[in-house]
Amino acid sequence: MPPLSDDAIVQLIRAGETYRCEFKSNLSNRDGKEKICRTLCALANDIRGTNEVGLIALGINDDGSSSGIEVTDQLELDIQNIRGEGKIIPLPSFSTHKRVVQGRDILCIEVKPAISTPIKYDGRIYVRPGNATLIASREDETRLNEKRRAKDLPDDIQVLAHLRVSDLNMAYFKTQYLMQAFAADILEANGRSTEEQLASTKMVGSAIDPHPTVLGILCLGLSPTDAVPGAYVQFLKIAGADLADGAILDEATIQGNVADVITQTEAKFNAHNLIGVDFTSQDRELRKPLYPKMAFEQLLRNAIMHRAYLDTNAPVRVYWYADRIEIMNPGGPFGSVTQDNFGKPGRTDYRNPNLAAALRDLGLVQRFGAGISIASKALIDNGNAPLQHEVDINFVTAIMRHRP
Repeated sequence: MPPLSDDAIVQLIRAGETYRCEFKSNLSNRDGKEKICRTLCALANDIRGTNEVGLIALGINDDGSSSGIEVTDQLELDIQNIRGEGKIIPLPSFSTHKRVVQGRDILCIEVKPAISTPIKYDGRIYVRPGNATLIASREDETRLNEKRRAKDLPDDIQVLAHLRVSDLNMAYFKTQYLMQAFAADILEANGRSTEEQLASTKMVGSAIDPHPTVLGILCLGLSPTDAVPGAYVQFLKIAGADLADGAILDEATIQGNVADVITQTEAKFNAHNLIGVDFTSQDRELRKPLYPKMAFEQLLRNAIMHRAYLDTNAPVRVYWYADRIEIMNPGGPFGSVTQDNFGKPGRTDYRNPNLAAALRDLGLVQRFGAGISIASKALIDNGNAPLQHEVDINFVTAIMRHRP
């Protein structure tokens, strides 16, 4: 879908605020940024189904006159930083660029219609049926769910037609997941059936014919590996520097829903991660772990979030050798991420955007696209060697070296 031309932008602004165009005068306060986020969400949801690029014109007053703001690199960066905040989930595709329209500077925020609707902001679904951004009604949610079914879907919301709602842990869904995924006022005013709630969170493909998705099985499945065989972590603690060079000190096959897999694997790490004490380099004793907990958590969660779940039975492997920890996930670089640019700042793409959103809802991911940077800094701060990656077309392996 090509970007809007200068003529198209001029025509949209002349027509005033519509279902696909909103004016914003500035970004001077928190409320201004929140309104932009809501509109981003609404334009991406494309409730009218036009499949047209939406426009937020930053620097235009409600009456179409120029607000006179200075369109700086920092202003554009402030908008781009919305990507990492994790409040719009799953994150839609949008771009920013400065344009001069009729002699005035504006910052154009172009929003593409999302493939995986509904898109939420801060636990609420927004739509734009006319010239105002509104919280989605029950009927709006149904339309967005039906739109999703008609598109070329990401792997994580492929429907598993041989499964039923009875294969999901509904008690966990109602008492824990929903409480974290949606704002309290939305749940209080809900009135939606269980099937509609499952469809809105993409745990099933449709409220009318509710078969679980891959996401539903990963998050809520009573036995996820029955449907997605590779959905587990294989943990090994090895005495030597390779598999053939030492006894197996500990091993585990860690299964369950995605939150349990993460927490149980991290518990294994914590149990083995010894704390070293340095009495000599400083006046007071300094306690540091062999590996920083933050780095391991970021790399493990990245592996589970970005791995391929379909067309492979391979698990995420956590192999703890005498001199290093390797975290290997099946599925090579995806989308705009390649073997050449893997790990570089600003380079991120999502094979499983809805799983990423679910992990954010569950509090297991705080920011998108920052995991590798956070892990790298934690390792350096702890005195470990720099983070390494081995990347090929089928696997990505993150390697943390033992702290001296």
